[in-house]
Amino acid sequence: MGGMQKHSFYLCKYFAQNKVYIDLIHFNQSQLNISKLDVFTDEEKKYINSIIVDFPKLNKLPGHYLKASYLHSKLIFEEIKNNLPSYDFIYTKGFTGWYLIEQKKLGKIKCCKIGVKFHGYEMFQKPPNFKIKLQQIFLLRKPVKKLSLNADVVFSYGGKITTIIKQLGVTENKIIELPSGVEDESTEFAIHVTKKPIQFLYLGRYERRKGIEEINKAINLLDKELTSYAHFNFIGNIPDDKKLKLKHVNYFGEIRDKVILKNLIKQNDVLLCPSYSEGMPNVILEAMANGLTVVATDVGATNVLVNNENGFLLNDSSEQTLIKVIQQIFRTNTLELDIKKQSSLNLIKNNFTWNKLAKDLIVKIQHQINT
Repeated sequence: MGGMQKHSFYLCKYFAQNKVYIDLIHFNQSQLNISKLDVFTDEEKKYINSIIVDFPKLNKLPGHYLKASYLHSKLIFEEIKNNLPSYDFIYTKGFTGWYLIEQKKLGKIKCCKIGVKFHGYEMFQKPPNFKIKLQQIFLLRKPVKKLSLNADVVFSYGGKITTIIKQLGVTENKIIELPSGVEDESTEFAIHVTKKPIQFLYLGRYERRKGIEEINKAINLLDKELTSYAHFNFIGNIPDDKKLKLKHVNYFGEIRDKVILKNLIKQNDVLLCPSYSEGMPNVILEAMANGLTVVATDVGATNVLVNNENGFLLNDSSEQTLIKVIQQIFRTNTLELDIKKQSSLNLIKNNFTWNKLAKDLIVKIQHQINT
């Protein structure tokens, strides 16, 4: 699952655990029979009603995703319009509430408050290339801004995402900050003590905005310096032609088994996440839950998770900046790195577990319902 999907899954799971009844409107991108909700426990399933609304398939002409998203939101509206009086609150992800919010704004329907959540408002963050910049400016920004302004509530991960939302014109009283998190049982009991060579980790798919090309350039430029001091480990679906042929660089491919993945992550020391834009990266949450220190660019809500006590927050994603921070980590005493790693683990355990986050969100939504 991607970050947005994980966030949705845990919202449903922990709402249900807190005895909140949910109509879950979703569509299938897996081999599972999602109508059965087998990813939830029997007790959780008592509170979740699955409603499947397939995503339209259109020809891939310019703007096809937006057009399909709007059509999907109309299909969702038709599916739930008779149930609107029964809802206390409607939580929409991305463009799923587009038509519903539009109809309410036009005064054609009456219903409870509607919240909207765009993953990281990446279309208002720095693009990695000119093509993506054009997509942001000419396709995504206008509908995202309009939906954010017309919704009753706007959800934010916090950090710079809240700043972006306010700059769009959304008033502070309409914003609910909700960071993402991990499950209590997924956090490690103790950190893996750092030893030389230091183990650096990239976790995720090959995506331009994630800064993986800058990581590759930095490794190549530091090659002679690295052999004795560091190993670089990549977990994720990396194309063969993008892999470095260096003895201190390892590729583990895409790993779906949670136990194997967790065991691999916790054997590392430093997560590299030099993204151009982000929401609140699950890879950072998962790395911190396994006791890693983190190198990340100060984008999206990463500064909610990463600070000088538990990691290294970067101003940009360039290979020169990465080289400097990697060299700094080489010079850092392993004991100091262990202190940062322990701070990461403590921060997650104390502030970013779904048990706590779900209860906080229910209180905040209840406040919005009552005002």
